[in-house]
Amino acid sequence: MPIRGYVLIETGVGQTRAVADAMRAIRSRNASITGVDTVTGPYDVIVTLEAEDLNRLGKAITEEIATTPGVSRTTTCLSVDLS
Repeated sequence: MPIRGYVLIETGVGQTRAVADAMRAIRSRNASITGVDTVTGPYDVIVTLEAEDLNRLGKAITEEIATTPGVSRTTTCLSVDLS
């Protein structure tokens, strides 16, 4: 079962559209980006991604998402199965 994560992104002022476009353009070897949404509230962009394991998910976040120009801060929430 793949690991799913939600990356909550804070962007620099006026950078939300550029960051969202950059997230949609990422072609990661580590994870699949399955959704990119711009939102209102404390975060500006939410990226949904899936990976084979937690290490690959972490690499995608730290090496590809968090290093994107315009990204100020990320918070990652992992999906868990409570059934």
